[in-house]
Amino acid sequence: MKFGFIGSFGTATENVALARECEAHGWDGFFSWDAVSMGEFGGGMAVYDPFAVLAAAATVTERITLGAMVFALPRHRPWELAQRALTVDHLSGGRLVLPVGVGVLDDLAFTSVPGQVTGLKDRAAQLDEVLAWLERSWSGERFEFAGDHVRTGPFRFPEPPVHGRIPVWPVGVWDAERPPVKNLRRALRWDGIVPQLRGTADEAPADAIADLVAWLGAQRTAAGKTGPFEVVAQGKLSSDRSAAAEQAKAMAAAGATWWIDSWWDPDADTPESLLAKVRQGPPAL
Repeated sequence: MKFGFIGSFGTATENVALARECEAHGWDGFFSWDAVSMGEFGGGMAVYDPFAVLAAAATVTERITLGAMVFALPRHRPWELAQRALTVDHLSGGRLVLPVGVGVLDDLAFTSVPGQVTGLKDRAAQLDEVLAWLERSWSGERFEFAGDHVRTGPFRFPEPPVHGRIPVWPVGVWDAERPPVKNLRRALRWDGIVPQLRGTADEAPADAIADLVAWLGAQRTAAGKTGPFEVVAQGKLSSDRSAAAEQAKAMAAAGATWWIDSWWDPDADTPESLLAKVRQGPPAL
């Protein structure tokens, strides 16, 4: 299992420095986050363009994976998204990944913009169309697109991503009693999943991850799919190193391939506390 860390607080400069510290202290990935204006969250703190932060991080690191938790694709123009992602992909030598979701309505870029889709079903449909458009852009061929939410004339991106495509990890809602098949099938079409428990924002426990991994494995086998598929768990590692190692071992045993350390309390978490956590390094498995 690999370990990533989210730069949840701090200036753009502090986040780029945090990415460098992640690489220096044994982490496998650094993740920004994607919003435009979050109102009074964090006392009305500034929010920075994730692709700009990741582009800068790409120039001060050599090894770690780079991404955001998560890119809110329904409010991105696909052609601009494709260009920004391609830029970071090439600056990093192919280290960009795209965790993606429908976004949250706390972001005023959804609710303060006339004509922006806000309904969950519409955002989900637009997410799928943006992803389809993005994948077409990687072909190197001229293409047009006609969807219900995204319609464009001809585009062509002659330079493909470094590895031919950029890994996509959609958010997938999991409920062991009633698997929400449609949104999970979105993840199965791509390269991984960021699990979220139905009805809660809490981190998924190891037993829920194990149930999800078993369900995904059965679906992938039935579809004849092989190759790597990332299961990206997230939460807070204990400050006690032994307890943190046990947390990580439980997640790895459940089938998670990534653990993303995530600290989002504006009353307790600071750029300084994030830096201290990063400098401890990930737990040993």
